[in-house]
Amino acid sequence: MDGMEQKRVALIPAYEPDGALTELVVRLWSADYEVVVVDDGSGPGYAEVFAQARPYAAVLTHRENRGKGAALKTGLAYIGRHFGNGGIVVTADADGQHCFEDVEKLCQAASRRPDALVLGCRALGKSAPLRSRFGNALTRQVCHAFTGRRIQDTQTGLRAFGMGLIPMFLSVPGERYEYEMNVLLACTRQGVPILEEEIRAIYVNGNAASHFDVLRDSCRIYKEILKFMLSSFLGFLIDYTAYALLLFFTSDLWFSNIAARIVSASANYAVNRRFVFGSRGGAVKPAMQYAALAALILAANTLLLGYLAESCGISRMLAKIVTELICFTVSWTVQKAVIFRKDVRRQP
Repeated sequence: MDGMEQKRVALIPAYEPDGALTELVVRLWSADYEVVVVDDGSGPGYAEVFAQARPYAAVLTHRENRGKGAALKTGLAYIGRHFGNGGIVVTADADGQHCFEDVEKLCQAASRRPDALVLGCRALGKSAPLRSRFGNALTRQVCHAFTGRRIQDTQTGLRAFGMGLIPMFLSVPGERYEYEMNVLLACTRQGVPILEEEIRAIYVNGNAASHFDVLRDSCRIYKEILKFMLSSFLGFLIDYTAYALLLFFTSDLWFSNIAARIVSASANYAVNRRFVFGSRGGAVKPAMQYAALAALILAANTLLLGYLAESCGISRMLAKIVTELICFTVSWTVQKAVIFRKDVRRQP
């Protein structure tokens, strides 16, 4: 099917919107888009805004505010039921940040690559609000550290993709702003290509209409990574304490490190399986995978520790800290991508 003949559906999650929503909906409808708007519990005070959109869009309503991720999934479920899987979905924000021309640009890119997630990436210069620049810079670095992917704009709400990806996106966890970051992580794990198209950075009144709470929503975005870091820190404390005690009593570097790693790895596995990655599947396979990973990490850990402490002349206690930091990154990547990966499979 030619890209221009594909069904195009615009999905707009909205919470307490203003007239910018109506303007975008009418413009999209005039260009032959099917438009789906999700009222995420805006309340009676915004009924008129959604009434203005109804002649041009399907308006779905949450009785109470459930979050952007929940609104996106409500819209995706509706699109999946009513439009099949042969078209293109483009998501846009309701606050005037995304212009029609950029929506078209992303939709055309996704028509050429319906198997990919296409991101509309803003060039966040000095004119952008500080919280937007800071938040995006931080999530960009975190995303790169834990996925190996360099994504210019991890927080963009302007995204396009083929309808065949809807079942996968519906399975991604998250109800609020963390959902969009989780989608990027899921795409990385599942091998879904992530493409980027440059778009305009539009901020109305310093982005005052945004409902993003810097502290609360940032915590949600980083929650999964923070849980892993806390779990790893707990494991490090157990490991480091055991290492120090054994080294004090035996003076044997190799024995102290190996014994301490065995103790801490057992505790770390139990915490990660239940509380960090929330694995609910069988215990035997992940346990075997974790044991294999622990053995590899232990070998690398021991060799690196010996090299730093004995060949480089670094103190044994400092060498231990440097070694653990390096092994932390490797351990996170393998556990997230392989051992405790969510059962989120690409759909045909």
